[in-house]
Formats: sequence, structure tokens, C-alpha cells
Amino acid sequence: MIKNLKLSTISIAIALTCQASNLLAAEQSTDNAKNEKIETIVVTGTFSGEAIKKEEASFAISTFNEDDFKKLAPQSTADLFKAVPGVWAESSGGVSGANIWVRGFPSNGDAPFVTVQIQGSPFFVPPTLSFLDNSALFRLDDTVEYMEALRGGTNPVVSNGQPGLTTNFILKEGSSDTEGSVKYTTSDYGLQRIDGVVSGEIAEDLFIMVGGYIKSSPGARDAGFNAEEGNQFTINITKVLDNGKINFWTRSTDDHGTWYVPSALNVEGVDNTYTQIGTNNRYASLLVGTDNVRTEYDMGKGRGWDGVISGGSIDLSFDNGWNLVDRFSILKGQSFTHGLVTNGSASKLSEVDGVTGSDTNGVFATGVATGSQYGPNTDVQQFGRWIVEKELKSFTNDLILTKKFDQAAFTVGYFQSTYSANDTWALGHFSYHVVEQGGENLTGIACNDATSNADTCGWTFDIVDKGDATTSAVYSALSYDASDKLSVDIGLRFQNHEMDFVLDQGRDGSIDQVVSYDENTTSWTTGLNYMFTEYQGVFARASEGSKLPFFDDVRGNGANLDNGLDLIQEVTQFELGYKLSSSDYSLYATVFFNETEGALFQVSPNAPTEITTNEALGLEVDFDYYTDSGFSINLNATIQDTEITKGPVEQVGNQAQRQPGWQLRATPSYDVEFNNGMYASIYGTITAVDERYSSNANQITLESYTKVDLGVLLNVTDEIQLQFSANNITDSDGLTEGDPRNITSPSGRYILPRTVNFSASYSF
Repeated sequence: MIKNLKLSTISIAIALTCQASNLLAAEQSTDNAKNEKIETIVVTGTFSGEAIKKEEASFAISTFNEDDFKKLAPQSTADLFKAVPGVWAESSGGVSGANIWVRGFPSNGDAPFVTVQIQGSPFFVPPTLSFLDNSALFRLDDTVEYMEALRGGTNPVVSNGQPGLTTNFILKEGSSDTEGSVKYTTSDYGLQRIDGVVSGEIAEDLFIMVGGYIKSSPGARDAGFNAEEGNQFTINITKVLDNGKINFWTRSTDDHGTWYVPSALNVEGVDNTYTQIGTNNRYASLLVGTDNVRTEYDMGKGRGWDGVISGGSIDLSFDNGWNLVDRFSILKGQSFTHGLVTNGSASKLSEVDGVTGSDTNGVFATGVATGSQYGPNTDVQQFGRWIVEKELKSFTNDLILTKKFDQAAFTVGYFQSTYSANDTWALGHFSYHVVEQGGENLTGIACNDATSNADTCGWTFDIVDKGDATTSAVYSALSYDASDKLSVDIGLRFQNHEMDFVLDQGRDGSIDQVVSYDENTTSWTTGLNYMFTEYQGVFARASEGSKLPFFDDVRGNGANLDNGLDLIQEVTQFELGYKLSSSDYSLYATVFFNETEGALFQVSPNAPTEITTNEALGLEVDFDYYTDSGFSINLNATIQDTEITKGPVEQVGNQAQRQPGWQLRATPSYDVEFNNGMYASIYGTITAVDERYSSNANQITLESYTKVDLGVLLNVTDEIQLQFSANNITDSDGLTEGDPRNITSPSGRYILPRTVNFSASYSF
């Protein structure tokens, strides 16, 4: 299958290239002035850390500005990533806790091939730890100027060496003019949110930007209490020098929301508005550890981040072509996950083992919260009361020195990051609950009424662990302009990864596992860029990189390290891209092929680890079209074929789990100006997604779906703007995943239901 797609994908790319070349040639012959356009500048992925024109980049990169943020109206940071070609983001878990795939790279969940940067600095080197991805540590607000998203390309060499996706959020900076805005947002689900930002000059060539938000709501799926609460505050200070600038920033965040997980698909009344969490089951008393003492937890905390990320940069240019860039970041805080997790299928209460009631009195179980009595036909399901709390710390520095010559540039960089994660877990702890909105826990069932961990329903996995790591790398790159049209580059990275890990499994005060890990890796990339004209060109790139193991990898596989198990995932990538830009339209198309060796899959802590090799071949297309009449449209499409080429014999030849074969996003917009000076923009997004498989076994198919979003932006005056946006206006009930611990269970996680937001802002 993948072999057939190789020819068709390459054929499509060649056809797009030829057609676009003819269009551009015709346009240039009639009106060369149309190429007088605003150039898009990018900084992510450049070897030197300096800005270049997007059209001249020899890699696939997308950019999104503040207007794009407004029209996309993402409900979380991960939700914004859906607009990036080649990326599949399952943002259905709520405000935090997404699963993100990149270009067919295999994954068990979370986002192992995604790095998030602020101001060009990666603030936490591990892209994924259990119950944590980089996007969970970042909240989008009005302090962000724009985002860049680099796929593949130079990623294996620069920054933290992430071979997949790097997203870089650039903060607003002050200017000589004092300006700002304040915005109020509400919704049909009770959202109350205030955003504000102000910037200006506080001394000569010294600029400041401050801003943030505060919010509260019951959530897109009503929990019966304010389950989503948060606030954030950001400061960005910039000093402009004669030969560069110095920048310092800090961002304090305390934001959490309900963790939405797969729900029963075989119970009437359970739909995309359903959530397990509610006032009747918000608090749980769990037997944790070996002393059988109960600990109280608030399951309503959901998933969130409470911490501070700070950083800065120095960018200086010197005589004789020397340039110095240094970027650093510091992170400290707590990431947490509290929630109810399904275990197996829903069933009737009469079918549950250990029920103490009988048909004689008609009462089979009693509600713990309300005392309500439930009969044999009550729908019930096991929910695990899961608690994961992480204390995170990180310090990262990236130093880059570049020497420019007439036709070449040589860069050398030194990257180092020290980071730690101290975890406390209580997983499992399953108990039967009523399947209804906020359905309560039950008594009258043997395992629910357990007096010790030995009597619990199913397994428990209670741990305390501490992990410390240092990642250090030296990298260098050479770029050469062979002519005005042709340039080539090559980059090399030598990396050392050290890790120490201690585990107390059972939370009994003993040390059950000690791991000291020290390995070296080498990554490289080489690219070629040819420009037919100033705004039309092609590029080709090859690279090899790796995904290093982090704390969860050694926790689940530490016992096998002495037996020769290699935890490093090797990634080989090839890319062929075409780019075209004019005043009326732009087209970026990239064919990609990658192979990932050593992917690790473990569906639960007690399950065996599966190791696979995966291949992916695909085509990314990002097309924008503009007209003088006010109409514009963006088309973002990805087609890919993934295949497991090595692994468990029953999986070889299958597709990688939970990744669609194709996805398409069309975002049309129409701008109109009224006679009274008001200005309006009517826009929408149609998202169509192919079917996917719930697991590598390819036994359960997640059906294709289509989602429609609509919105209106109205500029009443130059200062006052109103926005109305409707997400999932047709109330589609598309699924993003099944039950990863029971692949035959009729459970799935719906995309978020229809929601309507309204905001009013004032700018000055």
C-alpha cells in the first residue's frame, strides 16, 4: 500500500509544481508589480538563529499571526496545532492533555515528537513525560504575537534536536507608542474571561509588554461546578542596542480544567456533552500505599499547570561578519492530572460480579453521595480514580556563534539543559459508578467496598519516583550560496544524554529501581534550495535524528536495559518541497518520507512493551488565496500512508494507530467595509478527517468525520471590536480514540460539542 502511495504522492507534488510554475509565469508576465508584497520572516530552524524570508527557507515551516489566532479560535494550545500541515492533534481531552502526532511518527499518546518554544527557547527538553506534553505547559493569550511551526527540516540538529515538530511562540514587544487592549469573553457554557495587554517604551530604547488573563467556567461539558479556572501573567522587556538587542521575559500560569477521557458508546444518553466528572463523584477516598490509610483527592482539578517559565536572549552582531545569539529558559512548577478513567465496557448492574443486592428487594447497589438506590437495569462502568502529580524543574541554554563570509556562513552552537521530574502516582483504583452525567460511586459491590488494596477492582499502580537528567550537545552547520539561485547546507550534532532515576513502586518507602543512563547520539541534516525566482523555489532535505529516552521509558523498561534493550528511537527523514508566493496566493507543498526504528508501546504500566519500526510517506499542502474583493481562503491538507514494518508479527503491515490517512481544513473568509466605517470579517473552517484505527492491532476503526466552525469579527470603530464564534456548529460527534487499555471495549472520546463564544475588546 505504501509503495503505491509513493508514486501517487510524488506525482501530485510534481503536478502541483508544474501548474503553480505556469500560473506564476503568467502572472509575472502581466504584472510584475504584484510581487511587491509583505514578506513573511521566520526565525525557527535557522542555523544561526537569525531571521530569513519564508520563501528562502529550505524546510517546511508554517506561520500564524494574531489575526489567524482570532479566526481559528483554538480552545487550547494543542487545538491551534490542527492548523499545521502534517500534524494530527487530538485536543478533545480539554484545556490540557492532548495527544499530538507528526507526519506519521508512531506514538502511544501524548506528544513525543513535539517541542514548544517561547522566544526561540525550548523550556522543557522532554517533549513528553507520562500525562504531560509540552503544549500542556503553555497557554495562548493576547500577549503572543505569532507562532512558527517547523516540521522535520533542520530540527534534528538545532535547538534541542527534536526531529519532529517545533512550535515557536513569539511574544509581543513594546514600541515607542504606548498601546494595548482589554477583552471580555463569555460563552453559552458560562465562560467568564478577561484578557488584557499593554506595551510601550519605559526609557530610551527600552520597551516593555505586560499582559495576561483570568477565567472561570464549568467547561464545554458541564461538570456542575467551575471545573475550568485559570490565570496567567506575562512580562516581556526588550533593550535595543546599536548592534542588536537583549530580551528578558517571564510567564506565570495557574490554569486547569476537566480531563475528558473516552466514555461508553453503548449507553443511551451518552453523547459528546457527557463527562464522567461531577459534584456527586468529585471527591474520592483512595487506599494508597501499604498502610491501607485512605487519602482524599479532588478529582475536579482535572489536568493543569501551576508554574513559572522565564527566559531571555542576547542577539549581537559584530564587525567582520560575526554574530552571537544566546537564549535561555528556566521552568519550575507542578503539572497535575486528576480524573476518572474508564476501564472496560459499560454493563447492567445485574451483570456485575460481587453485587450484594438481589431481585428480592430490587436494590442492587446504593449511591455513596446521595444514598439513592439502584436496580438491576442501571448502567454502570468501572472508573479509575487516577492521580498524577509532577514537580518539574528545568534550566536550558543555547549559545550560537556564526561567522558570515561573502557566499557562506559557518555556525557552531552549544546546547545544554538540566531538568528533573519528581512524580507521585495513584493509578488504577477502579470502582463502579453509575453511567450518567457526573454519575456517583456505588456501595454494595464487593470490590467497591474494599478495605485493603488487595481487594480492589483490577490493578493499582502507586509510585513515587525522582528523575534528574542533563542533555548536552555541540552542533555545527555550514551554508554555502553556490549561485544567486542555489544554496546548500549541512549540519551535524553530537549529543550526550545522562539520566538518574529512582523508583519507589507501591509507595512503601523502599527503593525498587535505580537507573543510571549515559548515552551519546549523532544527528545530521543536509539540504538544497533552488530559487527559480525571488518567490518561487524548491528544496530537498535528508536527515537522521533520534528521540532520546526519558524517565518514563526507563521506569517501564529499566529492568531490560542490562539485557541490551536500546531505548533510543532512530528517525530517518527525506523531504522534497515546493514553494510559491505572490500578492494573490501562496503555495507550499512538501513530500515527506520517514522511518522510525525502536518505537516503544505500553498500554498500561503492567503491560509488556512492544517495539516496532514504522514508515510513513505523505504530502503536506498549505495554500492561501486572496482577492481584491475581500475574499480569501486557506487550504491545509495532509495525505499520508503509515505502515508498521517490524514488530509483533500480527501487527506487521498494519497502519500506525490513531493517525488519519488524510485530513483537510478549508478556512474561507470574506471581509466587507460598510459606509459608516465599520468593518466586518465573516469566516469559517471546515475540517474533514479520514478514518483511523484505535490501536496498532487495527481491530477497531474510528470513523471519519467532518466539523464546521463559523465566526464573525466586527470592527465597530478603530478601537472597538466584537467577535462571535461557534465551534462544531453541526454538533458532530466524531471520535478521536478508543479505550487504550481495552481495545475491544465500546468506549471512545468524542470531539468537543457545539459551543458559542462572544467577546468584546477595546484597543488603545
